[in-house]
Amino acid sequence: MKADLYHQMNVNYQPGQKIFWSGRSSNPDLGALYWCQKIDFIHVNDLNEDTKIDIALLGYVCDEGVKRNQGRIGASQGPKALRERLGKLAVHHNKHIADIGDVICVEHDMESCQIALSKAVSKLITQKIFPIVIGGGHDMAYGHFMGIWDAVKSTAKKRIGIINFDAHFDLRPVETTPNSGTPFNQIISELKKTNQSVDYFAIGIQQQSNTKQLFSIAASKQANYVFNYDCDTSVENLKTLKNRLIPFIKKNDYLYITIDLDAFSSAYAPGVSAPSPMGFTPFFLFKLLPFLFQTNKVITCDIAELNPTLDIDNSTANLAAILVDFIVGLK
Repeated sequence: MKADLYHQMNVNYQPGQKIFWSGRSSNPDLGALYWCQKIDFIHVNDLNEDTKIDIALLGYVCDEGVKRNQGRIGASQGPKALRERLGKLAVHHNKHIADIGDVICVEHDMESCQIALSKAVSKLITQKIFPIVIGGGHDMAYGHFMGIWDAVKSTAKKRIGIINFDAHFDLRPVETTPNSGTPFNQIISELKKTNQSVDYFAIGIQQQSNTKQLFSIAASKQANYVFNYDCDTSVENLKTLKNRLIPFIKKNDYLYITIDLDAFSSAYAPGVSAPSPMGFTPFFLFKLLPFLFQTNKVITCDIAELNPTLDIDNSTANLAAILVDFIVGLK
């Protein structure tokens, strides 16, 4: 009998389903031309050492953390919107990719949803499957990281560096309950309990969106960061940033890349809880990601804060889908 990964947990799980993937039909003799024709579907309980997939897509259907952080809700609809847009993209990769479904927050129980996410991520990494997690609020970063940590903490290589593309530090201390602004403080604090540490590098930080207290917390946590003004695509700028990243990369065994869509300019990503015209362009990230993946240290990644209820002409959902497609190409 197969074990139920979420037995007696206060969370819903919905397996990946073909109905959420649509796109053009084409001549079957030509093979799979679009993502909707290429994607497979596997129940999380069916994952085992014989599962022959390279990459798994997993949705985090929760915006309770955004609500607690006084943001605009709607990110719980992000995974569905991303799948709809991704299904229509032409496919140019030869990877075996499966949609393993969604973990779904119920009764405002964000913490159980985070635990459910961590269990799935740990299972995927243990079986050498690369996870791409789709959000959902950025509170998913805590659950995502704890899944990585669970998979590597008993191995010889267990030092993890977090690279967060974000307008915000998300280093707020937990005052009453965790939220979408606290995940990286939680991660650092959790590892400190067992005398472990994690390195944190935030790229795209906007001074106007982070209080002096948050800059003080970042300094106390020895966080690295780059302001949004320094996130352009000039050769000189990219070289400077890569030179800052090299020692960070060298000291870590693995990299966890997390992309908050509010790091992009609202010209490209209006469908987020906290849009800003001062974010970077997609071209900046698309220039930097190959450098990070070429290290062969990227163990997992996620895309957070897609809010379709605030999107304009699917601009943000299209950007998120293209990001997934681009990351798959780098793997």
